[in-house]
Amino acid sequence: MRRLAAPFVACVLLALPAVLGSAAPASAADGDVTIVIKDHKFEPAEVTVPAGKRVTLVVDNQDASSEEFESKPLKVEKIIGPKKQARISVGPLEPGRYTFFGEFHESTAQGVLVAQ
Repeated sequence: MRRLAAPFVACVLLALPAVLGSAAPASAADGDVTIVIKDHKFEPAEVTVPAGKRVTLVVDNQDASSEEFESKPLKVEKIIGPKKQARISVGPLEPGRYTFFGEFHESTAQGVLVAQ
């Protein structure tokens, strides 16, 4: 029984993120970071990326209307059509917080990229 406990616990811990969803901020140690636009909001609204590395944001607009992903600190403006995706390369970034917003729904579509 004892030998089965460790693999079982490991499987449960690995499955937790899929079961619980993305309540925590997204993080990108390597590769792409996906940000979803849904109901005119960014999910997740806070994304952590490594400082000093180039990162690709995959912005997935799941809404039925277009949205413009915009960030003055990142010097990015990109219109993303309904049910479309855009790939946006940023960085390498100094450590800090970089705000972004959806220009077409600015009151609800707000987010921040945290480089650390």
